[in-house]
Amino acid sequence: MTDTHAGSLMARFARPRSDTTTRFAVVADPHVSTEAAGTSKLFEHTETHFRAAVEDMAGRDLDAVLSPGDLTKDGELWNYETVDGILESLDVPFYAVPGNHDVRKDGDEHDTPSLDRFVEQYTPGSLPFRVDVGDVTVVGLNSSGGDDRLLDSHEGDVPEDQLDFLRDVLAEEETVFVLMHHNLPPTYDQLRSHRDEVEEEMEIPPITRNTDDLVEALSAGTDPVVLTGHLHLPAVATIDGIREVMSPTTCSFPQSYLIFEVGPDGTEVRLIPVADVTGLELAHNVRGGDSVTSRGLTSIAAARLARFPLVEE
Repeated sequence: MTDTHAGSLMARFARPRSDTTTRFAVVADPHVSTEAAGTSKLFEHTETHFRAAVEDMAGRDLDAVLSPGDLTKDGELWNYETVDGILESLDVPFYAVPGNHDVRKDGDEHDTPSLDRFVEQYTPGSLPFRVDVGDVTVVGLNSSGGDDRLLDSHEGDVPEDQLDFLRDVLAEEETVFVLMHHNLPPTYDQLRSHRDEVEEEMEIPPITRNTDDLVEALSAGTDPVVLTGHLHLPAVATIDGIREVMSPTTCSFPQSYLIFEVGPDGTEVRLIPVADVTGLELAHNVRGGDSVTSRGLTSIAAARLARFPLVEE
C-alpha cells in the first residue's frame, strides 16, 4: 500500500481511559514464511504483508507496537530472522508474546529456537511481563507454551504462576491491556454459533483450556482489555465485564492490523488494511475456497467488516 488509510472504526469503548492520549498498534498472526507457498495464509505473501504493516506504522505517532504472536510460520529460525529484519525499521518499542506457531511442537521437522530467544528478542526481558506504554500498562502472558509445555497441542493455557502475576498487576494498575495469543470463551462461542447455524462441518480451532481461572483473575481488575489473535478475525467479545479485542491477521483476509487510541474520552479501535483492493479480493477468494473451516472464518470476517463498528459506546 502506498496511501495512508485512515482506518475503519472497529470499536469505541467508554473505558478504559487515560489522562493523556496513548496510541499503540496491534499486529497479529503474520505467519512470516520465506520458503512456503499456498494455503489460506497465502504464505508466499506473508513477508510482503507484514512489511507493509510495519512500514504503514511509520508516521502514525505510536507509543509502541504489540503482537499476540504467530510471528512465524512454525517457529523456523530463518523466518524469525526475516521478522527481525522487518522490525528493524520500527522507531518505537515492539513487544510480543508467542503464538502456538512460534514455539516448538512435537512432530516439527526443523529446530525451533528456545523460548529464551523469543523472550530476549520480543519482550522487555521476561515472560510474563509488564511494561508501561504511554499512559497504560501492558501485561504479556504466554498461553502457547514452549520448550516443555504444550508440546503436543496447539491449544492454549495460562499457568497459575502467570495468573498470580496478572492479579498482582491488576491490583496496582487501573488501565491495563493484557496481551495473549489464545482467546476467551465468548469468542469461541461466536464460532460455534456460526458452525451450528451456517457451516455445520466447520471445525473449531484450538481453544484455551483453563478459562475459568483466567476469567477469575481478570475479574480482579478495573475494565481490563484482553488483546488476542489466533483466529484471524476482527472481533469484540465480553465476559464478566472483561472485553476481548481480537486483531485480524496480516497474512490472510482481511489483511490488516489495529490501532488503539486511549484517552480521556475512552478507547477507540481502528482497523488498518495492509493490502490493496485486488489483494483483499484475492485473499478472500483463496481463504474462502481453502477448506470448510476457512470458508466459515472468511464469512464471519466479511460479516463483521460489513457491520463495523462492532461496539460503539
